[in-house]
Amino acid sequence: MRQDCKHYQSRTYPSGDTMRKCALDLAPEAPWSCPADCEGYERRLADVNWRHGSLVTPPTPEPPGSVGEDGSIGELLDEAEDIINTAGPEVRAEVDRELAKQRQWERRRRWWPFGNR
Repeated sequence: MRQDCKHYQSRTYPSGDTMRKCALDLAPEAPWSCPADCEGYERRLADVNWRHGSLVTPPTPEPPGSVGEDGSIGELLDEAEDIINTAGPEVRAEVDRELAKQRQWERRRRWWPFGNR
């Protein structure tokens, strides 16, 4: 990815894993590469930490063999996102039903004047 882009973000976790992403979600093959003609690319004018020491983000790892010029990884990630977006409303409805049951039980329990049984 273009580390000199204003929208490039990275974070290194205590385990040593590093997350790299485009803040605008315009890099379908993140963290390995950005589109050659990215419409969101803006050169970073000033770095937050003017002096780079040993805490600089490690270099981007080599892409796995499945990432090719045909955009196969982008299609795979799009399919995964579609699955999550499809399942989201179902999961939300299930959580809402559970919360409604819990609230109903709380109301019933508060109504009972003889203490909790």
